[in-house]
Amino acid sequence: MKRLMLLIVLLISLCACARGPQSIPPPKLPYHAWYLSLAAPRHMEVWVETVDVIDQRGLPFFYIHAGVAGYPRQTVGWHVAGSAKPISNVDLPERLFLRWQSLVEPQAYKIRIPIPQWVRDEMVKPERVFCTGSKKWKDDYRDIISLGMAPGGIVKVWVGGACLKDKEVGRYQAEIEPRGPYLNNKGEYYRAPTPEAKAWIEKNGIPYGSW
Repeated sequence: MKRLMLLIVLLISLCACARGPQSIPPPKLPYHAWYLSLAAPRHMEVWVETVDVIDQRGLPFFYIHAGVAGYPRQTVGWHVAGSAKPISNVDLPERLFLRWQSLVEPQAYKIRIPIPQWVRDEMVKPERVFCTGSKKWKDDYRDIISLGMAPGGIVKVWVGGACLKDKEVGRYQAEIEPRGPYLNNKGEYYRAPTPEAKAWIEKNGIPYGSW
């Protein structure tokens, strides 16, 4: 009988472990997902290895975004651009962890970015606005966080909405990732800038200090 009871308890425990995060209720947001956008100045190409997040519940989520960034028309100065990816079943971010390759230097960088409470407040506050795309008045949210990456490890963060202007969250300095790209400890870069970016930099150089 004792062995039977022990077996039942063990099976219940295993079932509970198997459920894992599925037992966590979804975040209570006024929309189904918030968005994350990746950007870099024109010709200053990057490859994002990972964006991880700890949400306001204290839960970690890994590789919520990665890959290429969006590029505006201008190289000097910041101009927010990039396709936004929906981040579903994740509450509003408390901290973001970003690791990327600056292909034009080349160098690997990493940074931990704290997201202030006022940003999360903005993300759930509706604002009446005339949306030029639909040509209608609507209640919109600043549900997009944009990460801009530039040579020298400069990171700029904004919060905005589809029909609302971006608000700057902050400008940050990343540190060099000592383990190199993909944490391989070899210092080898597996991606190269496009011929267009390479030609532009050979002619104009990298405008450090403009970001």
